[in-house]
Amino acid sequence: MEEKLISEGKYRYIEVGEGAPIIILHGLMGGLSNFHGVTQHFPPKGYKVLIPELPIYDMPVLKTNVKQFAKFLEKFIEFKGLKDVILLGNSLGGHIGLLHTKMYPEMVKALVITGSSGLYESAMGDGYPRRGDYDFIKKKAEDVFYDPAVATKEIVDEVFETVNDRNKVIRTLAIAKSAIRHNMAKDLPKMKTPTCIIWGENDGVTPPDVAELFHELLPDSNLFWVKKCGHAPMMEHPEEFNEILDAWLEKRGF
Repeated sequence: MEEKLISEGKYRYIEVGEGAPIIILHGLMGGLSNFHGVTQHFPPKGYKVLIPELPIYDMPVLKTNVKQFAKFLEKFIEFKGLKDVILLGNSLGGHIGLLHTKMYPEMVKALVITGSSGLYESAMGDGYPRRGDYDFIKKKAEDVFYDPAVATKEIVDEVFETVNDRNKVIRTLAIAKSAIRHNMAKDLPKMKTPTCIIWGENDGVTPPDVAELFHELLPDSNLFWVKKCGHAPMMEHPEEFNEILDAWLEKRGF
């Protein structure tokens, strides 16, 4: 990845471009490089793209929950002196974006969610995590995508390393349980922030009816589908993802 990771204060993040800030929130097993397409596409169009590294494995276990990550995000926004941010989150990142928007609505100009938890997700599946079983982990990683080839050896190795690290497993399970417990169905109808929902038609982690429900519950949302696509549209179909988001931002005047 060409983008350089910046370490400043207690934050590690990528920052590309100048202009309206888009903050990208990665998922539980998602590396910062998953959004390479977005960091390439939007800076030339007048956006500053920031991807903070979420401290998923660094928080005390009791603080490893969605709410603490939403607070972490707010501190990062303050630290960078940003306002009127556009939040873009995939999977757990979408959930953090939703909760942050609920807690600090005045900070967020727009929200983009893709494969987001917050209503339902079956990410842990059955028998997770099976440590030491590489083929099982490989199959789990492949199941996230419509095209299994997107789960490169690098991605599978990263997940395998995570589930074989006791510290990481404990925190992974803590945040996953927190995400399932923290259902936002009652909050969404009160959230007036313009929201763009981009979803894979073949998402097996957060199935399509979850996207429909987000669309139904959020007062000011637009829903877009990506065909032949699983849980991570920005990885499987980066160009289409960027086109959808680009057109939505333009239409909304962001």
